[in-house]
Amino acid sequence: MELWIWVTLAAAAFQTVRFTLQKVLRGGTLSTFGATFARFAYSAPLVALGLAAYLAATAQPLPTLGAGFWGYALTGGAAQVLATACVVALFGARNFAVGITFKKTEVVQTALLGFVLLGERLSAPAVGAIALGLAGVWLIGAPPGAAFGGPGRIANRAAALGLASGGLFAVSAVCYRGASLAVGSEDPVLRAAVTLAAVTAAQMAGLALWLWRRERGELSRVWGARRVALWVGLASMGGSFCWFLAFTLETAALVKAVGQVELLMSLAVTVLVFHERVSRSELAGIALLTASVVGLVLLA
Repeated sequence: MELWIWVTLAAAAFQTVRFTLQKVLRGGTLSTFGATFARFAYSAPLVALGLAAYLAATAQPLPTLGAGFWGYALTGGAAQVLATACVVALFGARNFAVGITFKKTEVVQTALLGFVLLGERLSAPAVGAIALGLAGVWLIGAPPGAAFGGPGRIANRAAALGLASGGLFAVSAVCYRGASLAVGSEDPVLRAAVTLAAVTAAQMAGLALWLWRRERGELSRVWGARRVALWVGLASMGGSFCWFLAFTLETAALVKAVGQVELLMSLAVTVLVFHERVSRSELAGIALLTASVVGLVLLA
């Protein structure tokens, strides 16, 4: 098996571990924003050290930042914070696999936003893939016991959190691309590293200020949970590195397609770690949405 496949599998595994640990923190130790902050607080210093090491190893100076860099970086960082908070909050309302599946709607929502806002034309197969995804969202959207045709299938807190997370992750991805293109360097590794370091530092500072003002005592609880929270940061750092490495070895479309293995990993975590039950409707919805995401990626 080729190297890029192994790296992509590692990236999906790191991401599954990170969300698993965040669910643990959210369930017993920290608030939603406390568990979200743990990711950035324990990864931002590692990212900064990695950037410094790369600059030293390649004997490059810190590049200049274009006029639009901070606008893109801060907007994308805020969107990612809110998206992560939505996913963490969703874990308290539905099982782990459903939460991760809702997150994957970012691919479908990006295609729809591109059509509505930018007028980007969609092929007939792409429209079919989106329809398949919407059917999947319909199946997994309902809380247990909701009628099949009732409004409760989508008009509920869990579905709103899940769809919001997918949309916000799509916004953050677009903004991060804009920020990286505003970095004055021809080295794509350096552009990504500078963008990641700036964003994670801003996210750490912004969330620290929020918790200090709105959730007094949560910062000390994040520090108190460092034995678990540190692993959240390490998993976040490992996942980001592996995704980037995979994209340098193979096309993004194929990497994203293989990355959907995260859904299978989340199912295993749901059953084996959290001992949560997955209904037949949820399994069918996960299968449809997975097929939709993979179809859109391969048709891109």
